[in-house]
Amino acid sequence: MSIQLYNTLTRKKEKFIPIEEGKVKMYVCGPTVYNYIHIGNARPVIAFDTIRRYLEYRGYEVNYVSNFTDVDDKIIKAANELNEEVGELTDRFIAAYHEDVSALGCEEATAHPRVTEHIQDIVEFIQVLIDKGFAYESHGDVYFRTREFEGYGKLSHQSIDELKVGARVEENAIKTDPLDFALWKSAKTGEISWDSPWGTGRPGWHIECSVMAKQLLGDTIDIHAGGQDLTFPHHENEIAQSEAATGKTFANYWMHNGYINIDNEKMSKSLGNFILVHEIRKQIDPKVLRFFMLSVHYRHPVNFAQELVESAANGLERIQTSYSNLQHRLSISADLAESSESWSNKIQEQINAFEKAMDDDFNTANAIASIFELSKQANVYLLEKNTDRHTLQQFIDALDLLMGVLGLPFESTDELMDSDVDKLIQERLEARKNRDFARSDEIRDELKVRGIILEDTAQGTRWKRG
Repeated sequence: MSIQLYNTLTRKKEKFIPIEEGKVKMYVCGPTVYNYIHIGNARPVIAFDTIRRYLEYRGYEVNYVSNFTDVDDKIIKAANELNEEVGELTDRFIAAYHEDVSALGCEEATAHPRVTEHIQDIVEFIQVLIDKGFAYESHGDVYFRTREFEGYGKLSHQSIDELKVGARVEENAIKTDPLDFALWKSAKTGEISWDSPWGTGRPGWHIECSVMAKQLLGDTIDIHAGGQDLTFPHHENEIAQSEAATGKTFANYWMHNGYINIDNEKMSKSLGNFILVHEIRKQIDPKVLRFFMLSVHYRHPVNFAQELVESAANGLERIQTSYSNLQHRLSISADLAESSESWSNKIQEQINAFEKAMDDDFNTANAIASIFELSKQANVYLLEKNTDRHTLQQFIDALDLLMGVLGLPFESTDELMDSDVDKLIQERLEARKNRDFARSDEIRDELKVRGIILEDTAQGTRWKRG
């Protein structure tokens, strides 16, 4: 089955056909580096890292570019408040970004371009737009003539007359049209700036991604991705300026992840529910945070709530326990003359189910469901008296493979620590109090295959290693 992905541009799922067979050119909008990233920033990083991993799993060579906006109004303001040079501030938060996303299990991008590394490329790109009549200089600023680009609004599916001035697009008397957006901003006193044919200044926000994508990936790319909030005006403006300059399609597929809410409310500083990854990963295992994010389809909204995160933690732990039990049994099992073909078929069925889910617009929620089913079948197999090493290894390899695609490699554990045993016994006690006897029995069986023997007495549950 071919990969089907939802294209924001056409508002439908489409068969993914890359420009060049076997290769994918993918650009993901990165952060503006004036602070630590929050969990809203973390969602696209996790989502598109996983999509990249799956494309690689499917055999594609992925050229994955994600930028850093390292000059911007917010950055300049933050640097002034901290009495810091802009470069010092951005270097510090770029390092913090790498630390956070690495903890979340995200791979390094093929390239992480910075705006300040491409100033001359940006100036030359803007000059092309001026020469073609798509941009004009006014009082040291340069603006894009929005109405000159036929099809403006095609990504956000709005007509130009219905559009309002979007984020970071200021009403300005020196613009020809309120919808025209800045390509170059003249320097203010004391601000970081560069020379240009229109005077000293710095790039506008939207132009940077068009230029860096062109420089690193070419005139037309396969996939352009980012958060849903970037659809308009950022990505809409990218299309306009890129296609106006080159006369070619900028990106064949546009992908956007859904918003994240905190306890069913929009995350915002004013509500006091603004959560930084730098802080939350001190309280929550980053692997749990990643697993939680992937438990919802990337296009759907995510509700960050304590009980939902705890549920994800429990789910991930159960998969890890199953994997550890398989490893333990493998260490004590003998090779049998014949392995079970029926179990091999069941394992392959779940691999197929995983691939089917991911081929359908990268549905990680359904992919995880197939991993849970694989883990459940492994637990059933472990209850058999005669297990063979080949089948055990097949289960282990399948779990390694699928969890690896999701960026969630297993922790290798030789045997349960005493504290882990005590924790599971306490969970079993709670399950019995709640009359959840199925979970109680499941925990007993999990411990049994790990060589832990339970004895229920009037004084409580005792255990020993068998």
